[in-house]
Amino acid sequence: MKLFGTDGVRGKAGAFLTAEMAMKVAMAAGIYLKKHAVTNKILVGKDTRRSGYMIENAIVSGLTAVGYDVVQVGPMPTPAIAFITENMRCDAGIMISASHNSYEDNGIKLFDGHGDKFPAHVEEEIEAIYFDETKLLEAQATGRKIGKAKRIDDVVGRYIVQLKNSFPVERTLQGMRIVLDTANGAAYKVGPTVLEELGAEVIVLHNKPDGFNINENCGALHTRELCDNVIKYRADLGIALDGDADRLVVVDEQGEMVDGDQLLGALGVHLAQKGLLKGGGIVATVMSNAALDDYLKKHKLELHRSNVGDKNVLEVMKQKGINFGGEQSGHIIMHDFAKTGDGLVAALQVLSLVLEKSKPASEVLRPFPLYPQKLVNVNVQTKKPLDTIDGLEGLLQEIENLNMRHLIRYSGTENKLRLLLECKNAKLMEEKMEALVSFFKKALND
Repeated sequence: MKLFGTDGVRGKAGAFLTAEMAMKVAMAAGIYLKKHAVTNKILVGKDTRRSGYMIENAIVSGLTAVGYDVVQVGPMPTPAIAFITENMRCDAGIMISASHNSYEDNGIKLFDGHGDKFPAHVEEEIEAIYFDETKLLEAQATGRKIGKAKRIDDVVGRYIVQLKNSFPVERTLQGMRIVLDTANGAAYKVGPTVLEELGAEVIVLHNKPDGFNINENCGALHTRELCDNVIKYRADLGIALDGDADRLVVVDEQGEMVDGDQLLGALGVHLAQKGLLKGGGIVATVMSNAALDDYLKKHKLELHRSNVGDKNVLEVMKQKGINFGGEQSGHIIMHDFAKTGDGLVAALQVLSLVLEKSKPASEVLRPFPLYPQKLVNVNVQTKKPLDTIDGLEGLLQEIENLNMRHLIRYSGTENKLRLLLECKNAKLMEEKMEALVSFFKKALND
């Protein structure tokens, strides 16, 4: 069994991600970290899922069992955990969240002492320790060496200050009306607080978590209500976060959702024009629209592509010396202000851009038209290796001969196959997508 996917450990709470698994993952992580321990402290935060109580207690048990001290900070956005881990000089940080998934799922995300997500080779080492029962048994502390845990409730103030510092000091949000959907998730308090402290009038949606309503018909994946309320309240902008607030979706003043690639293009060029973009380009994933590539070239900027996942985006950013990148899904990394995708940091940069241009969001945030692109998720029973599926190579060759870009991959967090097609001929693209979906439904579910 493999533990780590594209973003930590994730699965159905109580079934895949049990209390026992959470405890053993924590023990394995603690054993690995002990080799490089500096402060002997690990930070633990969570989103608003009911299962977070079970998993948090199991993680605390696992860490203290191998001699680590634990600092518990309660519900906090994932990027806040990354920031506070480094700010409080902890050896590592752990975030309990399944991000945009529904409440039934939960997950464990690991950060090093600098607030960066663990690279794949570290996850592999932790996974090897997890399955080594002898090593787990031998590492358990006794007597005075057993760790302790304490809960701190006021660290959110540090994160709020960090967020406000990312916004230009000479500017305020005075006079702006913003609709904010916090997805009944981890930013249900901090999101409205930051925007209001900067002067905005904020209409807040879905900020009453009950343990089961996180991401439920709200947030970054379900924006219909946000769009309607932007129109209803004549707002300047709508902002949607996901359950752990590392993702941002923007709705313009006309109640229309802004595409993530257009957002990346608008922000990237704006940073370059202000002399704030490092590395001569931005990083996006293989999912991003080719129109973003062409738009950046017009401004003498380069688009570097990574594999899917904000961890992979950040890795390429570091390799190329670039400080801005993200995914079209809304994970936007402003590396001068955040170590990982941060929905609130990105939202503040978007608001700053709109204010500086003194134009409606619909004009500012759509600087180029997109090429027709279609993404379809196919539910699968098993993740059969793609290179073993008969007939697939020929079908993909047909698609390439039509000058159509394709990307086919399994989700790292769900039993789904993700199909992406992109082509300037929308009708032809629709026809080929229908053929592709039909092919995979038969090949993977028979």
